[in-house]
Amino acid sequence: MKVLVVGSGGREHAMAWKLAQSPRIQQVYVAPGNGGTAKDPDLINVPITDLALLRQWAIDNSVFLTLVGPEAPLAAGIVDDFRAHGLRIFGPTQAAAQLESSKAFSKAFMQRHGIPTAEFETFTDTALAHAYVDRKGAPIVVKADGLAAGKGVVVAMTLAQAHEAIDFMLTDTALGVAHNTGGARVVIEEFLQGEEASFMVLCDGKHVAALATSQDHKRLLDGDEGPNTGGMGAYSPAPVVTAEVHTRAMREVILPTIRGMEKDGIVYTGFLYAGLMIDPQGRIKTLEFNCRMGDPETQPILMRLKSDFLEVLMAATSEGLDSLEMEWDRRVALGVVMAAAGYPVNPRKGDPISGLPEDNDEAMVFHAGTTEMDGQILTSGGRVLCVTALADSVRQAQQKAYQTASPIEFDGMQMRKDIGFRALKN
Repeated sequence: MKVLVVGSGGREHAMAWKLAQSPRIQQVYVAPGNGGTAKDPDLINVPITDLALLRQWAIDNSVFLTLVGPEAPLAAGIVDDFRAHGLRIFGPTQAAAQLESSKAFSKAFMQRHGIPTAEFETFTDTALAHAYVDRKGAPIVVKADGLAAGKGVVVAMTLAQAHEAIDFMLTDTALGVAHNTGGARVVIEEFLQGEEASFMVLCDGKHVAALATSQDHKRLLDGDEGPNTGGMGAYSPAPVVTAEVHTRAMREVILPTIRGMEKDGIVYTGFLYAGLMIDPQGRIKTLEFNCRMGDPETQPILMRLKSDFLEVLMAATSEGLDSLEMEWDRRVALGVVMAAAGYPVNPRKGDPISGLPEDNDEAMVFHAGTTEMDGQILTSGGRVLCVTALADSVRQAQQKAYQTASPIEFDGMQMRKDIGFRALKN
């Protein structure tokens, strides 16, 4: 059985690594992959990014199942196209992926279906957006409407920061946002107090199965300071997601979302990721939806998954999630991101990486922004590596991850020293 993983990040490396452990799989391909998947003898990189060419390649090579990692191919309609040609693929359709690809669509959807979220307004006019911020005051949150690789959110603690974010998102192209129809838009919403967690499930069109809980660190610097990033580290399980919070998340967010999509004429299949803000009383509000697994949350989650990942995906692509029971390692997994110089605004590429350790069952170095050239691994993106470790406690997993990361070097490397501090506090 041949399986294709679409993407080039740390999430996709983890997915391919986990799939390769299945005894039923003959070969795992990664398109286009990265330096880490190129090094792995169990994986084969396919240097194709054009979706029509990739679909034809999947047909020609008798690929049994395709798993889509990142958001951009989903928003571009890869699932619709592959299915139209009789290919088995796991992910949401282009219509369903609007939950992530358009924050304006997502917020309006939540409002329409009574899903708890922050108060908001959407703007295309810069002057109106500035006036709204002046009226509401700071702190306030400004979000670019479109795919921005996790960097399109500014939590403005001052009015000056909010005004700067509006100008940046509506008039500047440096952020690299894939704008939706109608051009640049921003969603401005109230600032929520609490602790954020990542709540991810699989959906097969009818049924839902929750993955292990996780929490990531989105700010660049220790103590959750600095600009937002795609994520500087994560751990699983997340103590903040208590049994009560888990029940509320399913009842108030996940199931109403699946039912709401169905009411709107859209069948939801694929991963669904709800970014939740949890207040001290355990009440939740939805910050955002993603239509794929999170990165870097995928790395610790899949380190903990004891079930055959292929069997999980087979159930998810055959409306069989109601009979699926996933088995999880009781230990804690924690991943630390090593990012390139200049990340998140202007990451540098081409720096040689040295000191990469050998992987083992309890410590993995998942590659994200890397490429292999003449036997040398070089940086090729903002988040370069995610060093992930399994241990009996958060403290031990943290120590093991940082010990594993300690010999790794590249110029300008950025790495937080406190991943997991919220779990230790809890």
